[in-house]
Formats: sequence, structure tokens, C-alpha cells
Amino acid sequence: MADPATYRPAPGTIPVDPGVYKFRDEHGRVIYVGKAKSLRSRLSSYFQDVANLHPRTRHMVFAGASVEWTVVSSEVEALQLEYTWIKKFDPRFNVKYRDDKTYPVLAVSVGEDYPRAFVYRGPRRRNVRYFGPYSHAWAIRETLDLLTRVFPLRTCSAGVFKRHESLGRPCLLGYIDKCSAPCVARVTVPEYRKIVSGFIDFMSGRTDQVVSRIEADMYAASEELDFEKAARLRDDLGAVQKVMERQAVVLGDGTDCDIIAVATDQLEAAVQIFHVRQGRIRGQRGWIVEKDADTASNSEFNDAEDPAIPALLSKFLTQFYGDAAESSEHAELDVSDHRRGVDQESRATPERQAVIPREVLVPAMPEDAEQLRSWLTELRGANVDVRVPQRGDKRALAETVARNAAEALKQHKLKRIGDLTARSAALQDIQEALGLEQAPLRIECTDISHIQGTDVVASLVVFEDGAPRKADYRRYKIKEAAGEGRSDDVGSIAEVTRRRFLRHGTDKSAVPHEEEFDGSTFSDEKVEEQSAEAKHFAYPPNLFIVDGGLPQVNAAQAVFDELGVVDVTLIGLAKRLEEIWLPGEEDPLILPRNSQGLFLLQQIRDEAHRFAITFHRQQRSKRLRHSALDSIPGLGPARRTDLVKHFGSVKKLREASVEGIQAVKGFGPNLAQAVYDGLHS
Repeated sequence: MADPATYRPAPGTIPVDPGVYKFRDEHGRVIYVGKAKSLRSRLSSYFQDVANLHPRTRHMVFAGASVEWTVVSSEVEALQLEYTWIKKFDPRFNVKYRDDKTYPVLAVSVGEDYPRAFVYRGPRRRNVRYFGPYSHAWAIRETLDLLTRVFPLRTCSAGVFKRHESLGRPCLLGYIDKCSAPCVARVTVPEYRKIVSGFIDFMSGRTDQVVSRIEADMYAASEELDFEKAARLRDDLGAVQKVMERQAVVLGDGTDCDIIAVATDQLEAAVQIFHVRQGRIRGQRGWIVEKDADTASNSEFNDAEDPAIPALLSKFLTQFYGDAAESSEHAELDVSDHRRGVDQESRATPERQAVIPREVLVPAMPEDAEQLRSWLTELRGANVDVRVPQRGDKRALAETVARNAAEALKQHKLKRIGDLTARSAALQDIQEALGLEQAPLRIECTDISHIQGTDVVASLVVFEDGAPRKADYRRYKIKEAAGEGRSDDVGSIAEVTRRRFLRHGTDKSAVPHEEEFDGSTFSDEKVEEQSAEAKHFAYPPNLFIVDGGLPQVNAAQAVFDELGVVDVTLIGLAKRLEEIWLPGEEDPLILPRNSQGLFLLQQIRDEAHRFAITFHRQQRSKRLRHSALDSIPGLGPARRTDLVKHFGSVKKLREASVEGIQAVKGFGPNLAQAVYDGLHS
């Protein structure tokens, strides 16, 4: 690895113009490509004090041996050149938006004399029309089974087609009228093309024409007293409507749009996209990616406020729609176009309009939004609007996509916990990083939650063998370090640590019950999260984690010294850069971003954070629920609780009469009148 100072450009040599830059390693391979409005400002940020860089960025600049740049005339050109170079060089430090799974599509081989419909996975090919993607292959087969009643095109392979052509008799589908049997010349080539064209029109969203035609034919057959044909057309109409019902209308105005959502943590991001065409959801896709050097965030954030999202969206939109437009050049638009030999370039714009919609709805405006709009408009050949939905159905659907993204990220993390091999590797990574004699089979973590010093609480979560043990969870109300409008996270950490390890000696000598080691401990069954401090722990942890940096770790270590705890390893995990702090050390320990140990530590910290927030919200709600009763003289905490429990809420209590309040045990006429007056004054 090279020291970044050895290849840092001389001051003043980097232009301030927009452009694209490349980092190369010692072998000359491109390892990262980026764009910038000002090359000097962006490149200078890479050569600052490496301690201030994000771990992935730090790794990238040390892996590099040289940097070069190309000046362009506009930011749109920079966007185009960056996409071209990422596709050409495939740099290892750039995020690659590849599907987390292979999605099947419905394909129609329009380049053949007798096109066939089939399920397909893989790269796009010429002279094939694609519809989808679908979430499951069986969904495509069910759709085909219904639509071949109306559009009897063939679904057999080339080998089956040639065999029945030589035999001179059709297959079973030909006999039951689910195939027009072109293998035995039951239909002519023009007639078969008409069937395929109708099928493509229907799958492209032009369903009204198909339904109207079938209804007209059905009524005409009925008027001609051809009831057998009318019944068959009625069944065909039912099949078509069944296919249409499966694609529920979500936007009544028939909008074509893509709705994108992002869920992130400090290391990774989950991207979800819903494809809406003609107001119906036609497909859903998802990606899990690591944040790269430009999209990684160095600060804490709420779910929808990650400052890395604009940069991440910019890169995603560039790569996703660039690839979509590129693949569309290899797709056939229509059977008739192919037969007339239409030039490929003249068909590019309509096909691209099918893959790039007129609206792209995002959770936050991406970086270089105007340049992205211009570039997408150029790709599509028509206007493209990139915006954040503010209200109505589109906003509601965007929230649904966001929930899917959050769930995808959650499931991705749970896969690591559920995988025994990954858990074992994670514990081994932690053991090696901290220099422990054995893997930390029991890990405990604490976190503090409050709002401006009010309702200060703490959580303690327990993981055994890399999996949560919820029966041992604890919740604490902070007493000493909390004050009105004042917060002291360091003091709170010290208090929780003292209360947890006050009986460390007795816990250590305790013998666990046999039933605590049965298989139910690690099952996915929901376990009641307990908060009683009277119950002893089965045994002490091998590793104790506090949420925070060096001050919090040193405070916990002071408690360890006070109580004589010497057999428990103590660390702190800071959210900003996922740094691991050891007591008394000036510099943090940073695990590789792809380390299984880092993912496990992050999962434990996030669980402690979730548990603390849940308890804090409960305490805050309880306080706010009683706040209307606090000023009533003669009404203590116990009687306030009895009142709320009896009526269910303060709102229902306000609706009660004096006699109704007096019916509560312990409330005489004077106190009931005081409560009534206090609530209605």
C-alpha cells in the first residue's frame, strides 16, 4: 500500500472545473471513478488527515498509487463520462448495483418466424421482447396459462416444435386450443403474427382494446345464437380480467413512474424500486450494497435523514437507467417493426420510453438533480421528472416502498445472525481483533436514551453464541445522572455499569439451571423482554460493550476498577465511523468493513438502541398520559394510575361525570369533584 502523501497532486495543479477522476493502484488498474463539480475541492478531501476519512475511503486512498482527472465542459458530461468509465473499468471501490437475486421475465422471441413465449433469466438478447421482471417464475407460468386461452401462441422449445412438425400432429396444447399449432400449419404466418401482436399489446398495457374486442365478439356471437362461441369468449374474458386483477391499480391516473426508496445504516444500504406502468405495479427489484467512498456517512442520522442518500441516489440512478437504456437497444419493439426491417436507432426512443418512465419518485433529491434530469431526458428522448412525492397516493406508495427497503435491510442483517457459520466467523473476528484468549460467547451491550435529559433510561441486551438472548434483557431508569433538562451520557453509562456489575462476584459463582441451555433459548419465538433487576444473571459476560466513544469507555472502566472487575473485556462502539474504543487508548480500533465481527457488533449495538428507545417511549407516554392530572391537589401517582387504568385514557376520564369518578375505589365526593374541576377548568 502506498502512502497517499507520495502521490498527492501538487497544490494549485488541480483545476476547479467540473470533471471525472480515477484512482489507480500500483499495477495501473483503476480502483475508483468519481465525478465532481470542482475537481480541486473533491480531490483535496481525499488527501486530508487520514484519521478523519471514512474507513472505506481510507482503504481506497492507501490502495491507490496515482490519481488522474479529465476536465469536461459541463456537469452533464461529467455524469456521462463517469458512467462510461465505471462500465469500462469496473472499479472495485465503486458501488455495483447488482440484483440481490435473479428476477425472471416473460420473453417473446419476436425474431423467429413463429415467436414463442417463455420464462427467461439472464442478459438481454436481440430480437426478444421482455416483460417484467416478476417476483416468481410461477407467476409468469400462471399468466401464460390464462392468456394462451385468448392468445394461443406457442410456448414449446425449438426441439419440441420441430419434432411435432415432422410428426404432422400438434402437442396436447394444440388439441385443447391453448396453442394455434403453427407446427402443423393450422394458422398462416400473418395470422400467427396477429396473435403475437395482440399478446404483446396486452402485456404492454393496452388492455382496454383487448377487453373491448372480446366483449364485442361475445355479444355478436350471442346475437347470432352461436352460444357455444359466446360461452368460450366469456371464459376468455374472465381469464383476461383475472390477469388484470392480479396487477392491482395503485395510481388511478394511469401514471408511468418508478418509485425508489433507500434504507441505510453506517455500513450498507438497501435500495428498493417499484415499477408502476399504467397505474399498476408491474415489478419490484431490490439491492443491498455497501456504501462507497463518496456515499459513506461520517455522522449519526435518523432513518430518513442520512446525508449520504443524495449521493447514493445519484449513483444509483446513473447506473440503473444507464444499464436499462443500454439493454433496450438489444430488444425488439414490435413484431411488425422487425418484419419491416426498421433501423435500430429509429426504434431506440420508444423502447427506452418503456424502461425509463416520465416520472422518477425518490425519497430525497439526488446530487446534481438538474444534470440527472437532463441526462435521463436525453436517454429517454422525452421529458423525465425526478422529484420527491409530497402528498396523495404517490406519497403513500412511496412509504410502502420505504417499508420494503427497511425490511430488506433488516432481513439482510438477520441472515447473518441466523447463519451459524457467519456467527462463528464473527466471534472469531472479534476474538482476533481484541486479542482475547477465547471467543466471546456471551456479549452484553448497554445504551442510553433520553430527550434533553428527560425520561432518561438505559437498556442492556445480551447475545450468546452470536444470537440474542431476550430472557436476559434488562431495562434501567437512570437516577443519579438524570436531571430536569440535563443529560449526562457519561454519568449514565457509569451508573448502568455499576448497577449491572454490583453483584458481579455472586453472579460469577452462580450455577445456571439446565433448562437455560435448551434449544428454546435461541429460537425465533418472541420472548418477553424483562426488566426486573432482582433476578440474577446466569453468568457474567466475556465482552461488555458501551455505546459511545472514549469518554464512555473510560467511565465504565472506572467502575470496573472500583468494583474489582478484571475478567470482563470492555469496549465502546462509536456510531460515527463504527470505531472500537478500548479503555485508556488514544486511537480507536477499526475493523475491515467486510468483517463479520463488525456486522455482529453493529447488530448488537442496534438492538441495544432499539430496546432503549422502546423503553424511553413507554416512559414518556406514561408521563404525558398523566400530565393533565399532575396539577390536581390531593392526587398522587398511585391514584392517577388507578384513574387512567379504570377509564382507559385521560380523554375518557374527561367525559366522565363526578359520580363516575367517585365510583373508582378510593375517590370520595370531594376528591372526585376536584378531579372533575381540574380537568374542565
